[in-house]
Amino acid sequence: MEIEFEKKWVKVKKLLDERFDNDMDVQAILFVIGLQELGVSVTKLNKDQKIDVMHIAVCAILEPYGYYEYEGRDKDDWPHWVATKKLPRLSQLEQERLIKESIISYLKEHSEAMVNL
Repeated sequence: MEIEFEKKWVKVKKLLDERFDNDMDVQAILFVIGLQELGVSVTKLNKDQKIDVMHIAVCAILEPYGYYEYEGRDKDDWPHWVATKKLPRLSQLEQERLIKESIISYLKEHSEAMVNL
């Protein structure tokens, strides 16, 4: 099972590296997902807004696991989620695994290039 997961992750990362012509780490991937979820034209983001974009991604990818529920958009058209259950205590490796699995699931659901994962 671990080998299959690693194969999927390598495939996702390779596709994203090629798509963005860059070596994408987990944070860069989360940022891209956050921008996709934000869905509005952004010319420049300050540091706090960049962190908010990554938070958007985390909420979006963990929503199917029941940790967040989408509330809607605010007056500035930024999406918001509410926490619905507490995240379990996880080691650093377990957190990384959950995030990577969630990224794979999200991209499989939201990207034609990832459908065959």
